[in-house]
Amino acid sequence: MYEQKTKQHEGSVIEFIESVEKPSKKEDAYRLLEVFEQATGHPPKMWGDSIIGFGSYHYRYATGHEGNAPLAGFSPRKAKISLYLTGCAEKEPDALERLGKCTAGKSCIYINKLGDIDTEVLKELIRNAVSYLQERYPGKD
Repeated sequence: MYEQKTKQHEGSVIEFIESVEKPSKKEDAYRLLEVFEQATGHPPKMWGDSIIGFGSYHYRYATGHEGNAPLAGFSPRKAKISLYLTGCAEKEPDALERLGKCTAGKSCIYINKLGDIDTEVLKELIRNAVSYLQERYPGKD
């Protein structure tokens, strides 16, 4: 049976951010903490070793695979900052263009620094991701 690796735990979000080596990335992480908390209405929680998540939902796929994940989150990784925003592009396809300098995967947006993007558009994308997941997986948050 599959064991989910990235789980919410009681680790300190502040201690994690303080462990970020690059001062500018650390500063961006503190600013993102505020943006995500405002946009989601949920307090930050650590998920795994390096993801700061907000809220949670329970998913179950047709294959039987299931687990819990944050509604939205971010990680100040060494190379880029990862923004975990599932479904935000489905709600508004042109929002990534309006966001600013970024690249995107299916459920993740990558930025070099917070100054490269429009934080008001980011808040909109966060709200879109939360709404998308709450509609698709009703019941938890």
